[in-house]
Amino acid sequence: MGRIRLKSSDDTVALGKKMASLLSPRATLALYGDLGAGKTTFVQGLALGLGIEEPIQSPTFVLLNIYNDILYHFDLYRIKDFSEFQSLGFDDMFQKGICVIEWPERIADFLPKDTISIHFEYENEERIAIVSP
Repeated sequence: MGRIRLKSSDDTVALGKKMASLLSPRATLALYGDLGAGKTTFVQGLALGLGIEEPIQSPTFVLLNIYNDILYHFDLYRIKDFSEFQSLGFDDMFQKGICVIEWPERIADFLPKDTISIHFEYENEERIAIVSP
């Protein structure tokens, strides 16, 4: 998909919906970007594209939200490293559904090889998403 300009939150939601139609049932997405970059907004669109209607919130304090046993939404901001991730039993989740990981830097060396990376960045005061397989 490459570089995608996101002029609004609606564009970010639309990107998530589009991605939902392209993913396998066991896909892993690694979402990179600063606080407020659009990661959770993207997941809201992804959930809509998967037919999930319940509100999507960032799991910053609970670390993981599971939606309909389809979408596993991680926020690893509070995780130190893979050993902590593993001690919580989270590594078993990779084969259960679509895993979306915010702050994947914490476990980068242990992400599945076919992880799709999406970097949310700002370029000339415009938000962009850089998608790479």
